[in-house]
Amino acid sequence: MSAKPYTIKSTQRVGGGRYYRLTHASSSTGTTATFGLFVPSRFVSNVEGDGTENVPVVYWLSGLTCDDTNFAMKAGPRAFLAAEKEGVAIVMPDTSPRGEGVPNVDSYDLGVGAGFYVDATEDPYAQQYKMYSYVTKELPALLEAQFSMGKGGLRSIAGHSMGGHGALTIALKDAEGWASVSAFSPICNPTACPWGEKAFKAYLGSVEAGKAHDATELLSARTDAAFDDILIDQGSDDEFLAGQLHPTNLTAAAAKCHQKVTLNMREGFDHSYYFIASYIEDHIAFHGKRLKKKQAELLAVAAALVDASATAGKPIECKAMVARGPKQPLSLETITVDPPKAGEVRVKVIANALCHTDVYTLDGLDPEGLFPCILGHEGGCIVESVGEGVTSVKVGDHVIPCYTPQCSQPSCIFCQSPKTNLCPAIRGTQGQGVMPDGTIRFKDKDGKPIYHFMGCSTMAEYTVLAEISCAKISKDLPLEKACLFGCGVSTGLGAVWNTCKVEPNSSVAVFGLGAVGLAVIQGAKMAGASRIIAVDVNEAKFPAAVALGATDTVDSSKLDTPVQSHIVGMTKWGADYTFDCTGNVKVMRAALECAHRGWGTSCVIGVAASGHEISTRPFQLVTGRTWKGTAFGGFKSRRDVPMLVQRCIDGNLPVDHFISHTLDGVGKTNNAIDALHSGSCLRAVVRY
Repeated sequence: MSAKPYTIKSTQRVGGGRYYRLTHASSSTGTTATFGLFVPSRFVSNVEGDGTENVPVVYWLSGLTCDDTNFAMKAGPRAFLAAEKEGVAIVMPDTSPRGEGVPNVDSYDLGVGAGFYVDATEDPYAQQYKMYSYVTKELPALLEAQFSMGKGGLRSIAGHSMGGHGALTIALKDAEGWASVSAFSPICNPTACPWGEKAFKAYLGSVEAGKAHDATELLSARTDAAFDDILIDQGSDDEFLAGQLHPTNLTAAAAKCHQKVTLNMREGFDHSYYFIASYIEDHIAFHGKRLKKKQAELLAVAAALVDASATAGKPIECKAMVARGPKQPLSLETITVDPPKAGEVRVKVIANALCHTDVYTLDGLDPEGLFPCILGHEGGCIVESVGEGVTSVKVGDHVIPCYTPQCSQPSCIFCQSPKTNLCPAIRGTQGQGVMPDGTIRFKDKDGKPIYHFMGCSTMAEYTVLAEISCAKISKDLPLEKACLFGCGVSTGLGAVWNTCKVEPNSSVAVFGLGAVGLAVIQGAKMAGASRIIAVDVNEAKFPAAVALGATDTVDSSKLDTPVQSHIVGMTKWGADYTFDCTGNVKVMRAALECAHRGWGTSCVIGVAASGHEISTRPFQLVTGRTWKGTAFGGFKSRRDVPMLVQRCIDGNLPVDHFISHTLDGVGKTNNAIDALHSGSCLRAVVRY
């Protein structure tokens, strides 16, 4: 194995992620370059393992006198936690070349620590002061090749002071190459200030040559906007505001080319890192939103379908994971997927999240389980072709298959009622593993039929759905994230918001801290619950529960008394709302019996094994408790799933924390099942 072109000098854990300092031989500067790198927990395997997922990354450029460590030490803790939340990496290059033989002068604003993010053309700097090339070409190439970071322009850029100048000019000179740009106290018009004039004369030979690296000049030359917005924060008490920074020059130039600039003048703040630390979370969120949109665009391009005329109306051969029998590993096979019939939609599956219900059926516990079949029901898909009469979706649309359909017919009392989401239009055939007309669209290599599963069957590269099972969603959310709304996450949220309608200041107890249980906690927190008790037998799950809003944790395996008695003791009369997310009938009883006397509601979410029954003393219900259940969280699928996706896009409903494993290729589905059995997996997403 060839040696890696970099060395990790040090690493520390920060929150759930890791901060690294790395060195490598730079071809741009002819020196050993050092850079910092924060990687959120989801992508640590890209550095320390075999992770290959394209990582969104924010480049941070520091100011005069700084090196690669200043930002990390002074603003890093807040920035890194924000980056963990947004699921983005942060790379922090040095501000100039360093080392023996590097030209320098006895001045803080020129030479080492003051490379100004240009490629010098004048001696003695011309050979090594190539920071523009380093930041825009060499460092991105290294990150892409070694860590799969920022591929396809999945990168944003920000900086402070001289670094703010660098961020603005680099982004404006290559707007297609960056998703977004922001700055703190940037040198906005360097050809009109002492710092810029000095640097441009020394590095480029003249101030005139510096206009190619002046954000105000670059905007003045434009006739249209480069970005949807440019975010700038500026302190009102900055000692360099009047003489060096000139933000109003930038905003005037931006107005002429219709470039939106959000300039926040922060009262009382100066030029220091205290200022950066105060508002860095806003900037990370600003970039996170735009990187998510860019990521969705990249995935849509990567998943672009062949011309529909090439496949429409014809069978498609593709790979699928076939469940041949209970308790057997899935079999990777080439299958044939027939064209959609009237009222049906054929889709290309882009990503599938593994749900416990899939494993429940594979283990032979589902009374409706039929074999051979193609499992899977948390998919993110693109419409490949549609059958006769289909009007609600078209070729190229992004859809989430929903096992709970919504026919929306005026004659359907279930769809017309606000009390339920349980549309029965295709329930009978769906349970028999066939399409609504009673036939099957899958065949194996011998031409033998393969049953459908839950009306979805997303463990195949292509599948056929009933139109009324397709929730059309925005293309702005990557399908590898959107697929989570196909079952577990929606179920947990809806149990809180729809089925139980948890009120502000309520108390909640959640049994089972898998993805559904954590979604219940997230939903309860968003609903304003004041006390959330998280119950599990695996203490390793508690940190995630607390991060999402749990106020108390209980390891029921370590109690000397029944868990329901323990929770009643914690709360005096029990919790206002309790949720079983385990599928264990004994836990369902415990959840009911710790619901608040007089008005407590307990909701059954987990699916019990075939033949199991629930029981309790009637007195538990006589004394005011309500026992209810939920399917898909009470959401009407085609109406509500698009709204959930949009809330996620808007930043109001994050889901990244549910994805604990990401794998590539439908053939990796057995690995996802192994991960789920390990106890450390929330959702394993397999990208096809």
